[in-house]
Amino acid sequence: MQEKNTYHLTINGKEITLIGTAHVSRESADLVERVIEEEQPDTVCVELCRSRYDAIKQKDSWEKTDIFKVIKEKRTAQLLAQLLMASFQKRIAEKFGITPGEDMLRAIAMAERTGAEVVLADRDIRVTMMRTWRMMRFWSKIRLLTESIFSIFLPDDITEEEIEKLKEHDALELALQTFGEKVPEVKTTLIDERDKYLAQSITDAPGNRITAVVGAGHVPGILHYLGRSIDVSDIDTIPPKGIFGKLFAWTISLAVIGIIIVGFFHAGAEASLNMIKWWIGVNAVLAGLGALVAVAHPITIVAAVAAAPFTSLNPMIAAGWVAGLVEVTLRKPQVKDFIDLRVDIATLKGFWHNRITRILLLVVFVNLGSAIGTFVAIPLMMRFLQS
Repeated sequence: MQEKNTYHLTINGKEITLIGTAHVSRESADLVERVIEEEQPDTVCVELCRSRYDAIKQKDSWEKTDIFKVIKEKRTAQLLAQLLMASFQKRIAEKFGITPGEDMLRAIAMAERTGAEVVLADRDIRVTMMRTWRMMRFWSKIRLLTESIFSIFLPDDITEEEIEKLKEHDALELALQTFGEKVPEVKTTLIDERDKYLAQSITDAPGNRITAVVGAGHVPGILHYLGRSIDVSDIDTIPPKGIFGKLFAWTISLAVIGIIIVGFFHAGAEASLNMIKWWIGVNAVLAGLGALVAVAHPITIVAAVAAAPFTSLNPMIAAGWVAGLVEVTLRKPQVKDFIDLRVDIATLKGFWHNRITRILLLVVFVNLGSAIGTFVAIPLMMRFLQS
């Protein structure tokens, strides 16, 4: 008898059973266990990469995070977005008494129990996050982070039946289509590319009987690509930073300097001096406000205020990075912060209480304040050209 949300196919002589799950559904976890027990496959493919596998198998993995290194490598926004998404999933899972990713954990446990080989079929999460971030436009990044932060407020009236609806393809595809229209870069890298990668991993998996456990949202795409010869090398690399972004950043910097110089010759030294005061003042105030919102150390706030007017003219460095490194030095996260991280990410209060997430928020808020300061200051400075 065919189980709901399972698909049986024969591809290149291999018998493949595809199971579509909701990662926070108890029913999905039970389904995975039952199907693998019945099928007795040679190989079990799971929608995990090595990094995510280690994260769910090693409960202390966060304790090894080097937050100083994260800031220096400019990965704070990506890590924050990852934590915000994990927060949303965790709170739903806790509401229904299930471990996030339990469908994958049970698949691995059943594979070990039946002697099947386990294949980690997904693309490395770091590649996925970096490709997503690099391909997004500036305002898309701001929108994604804003919507992710608001996702902390989980409606209390959500029901288990609504969670189970995540496995109904029509409803899920509609949700993905709607989100994809808002931020198409996210759907391309988070869903479409991974559909191809997962399909190729499943196609190449060893053995004649294969069971693959994937999120329901990937099922239509995987069914489309299964059995095809797909070169995944192009989607398994982190693209370089776009040249347009660099040119735009340097153009803004040169434009600000040019406005000040033109002001000096056109309206005099006093006008030029006023332009500089407005540039420093607006950038400093908004960057400092960002640090203040993140409840930063007073010295960190001063550092953000002092750095913003200068870093805004140098695309190679950002005020948020300066503030973050100062905050890490003054308030270095303790082991307890890493241990508590899994709990703290579930609430807005926890995000502000935990030193790790607060530092990530600090970097983002100061950078955002400085960026807004740049666009606010320029028209204010240009008023003096009319003097």
